[in-house]
Amino acid sequence: MSTLLHISASPRGAASESLQIANTFLETYRETHPDTEVQTWDLWDGSLPEFGPAAAGAKMSVFGGGTPEGEQAAPWRATQDTFARFAAADRLLFSVPMWNHGIPYILKQLIDVVSQPGMVFGIDPTTGYTHLLADQDKRAAVIYTSAVWGPPLGPEFGTDFASTYFNDWLAWTGITDITQIRYHPTLSGDAEEARRSARAVARDTAKSF
Repeated sequence: MSTLLHISASPRGAASESLQIANTFLETYRETHPDTEVQTWDLWDGSLPEFGPAAAGAKMSVFGGGTPEGEQAAPWRATQDTFARFAAADRLLFSVPMWNHGIPYILKQLIDVVSQPGMVFGIDPTTGYTHLLADQDKRAAVIYTSAVWGPPLGPEFGTDFASTYFNDWLAWTGITDITQIRYHPTLSGDAEEARRSARAVARDTAKSF
């Protein structure tokens, strides 16, 4: 059975625009993909491990060809378990609100935890990175939302470092089939029309995802 994993980076629950759009996506997805298992991972639920000194030391041990031991062993196992949960999904749906022109720090924490040698990437001093999630038929759909910034506006309303960074990271892992679903009503736009449009895109995307 294939699996879709919804990863939510929004802490706002029912008040979250990105989660409301995600729920629209998932409702249609379940109707059109009844044989696919749908899982949800709320990054704010406390299950995401920290990536502190011991985990960073473990990463350097692996880079050097060693095996994390002692105080490094448990953080490295937590890292491996987190990566396994992420990599097990065939389809990935992300809810990503814009925070201060970038992504929420909890999503960056996930990135830093799973972006490990031998998991997300390999490295060669001559040829550079190998993208270890490539050629696995993985697809990602990302719901990007913001309140102030919007595509038609100038830099005085901010800059979109959220989608540019996150799309690049996904591609770096080897996941290059990426669909974006956007909700950017801006302060002076028609929020309800933008909401209807985003949900329509979510439904259409879900049908063939």
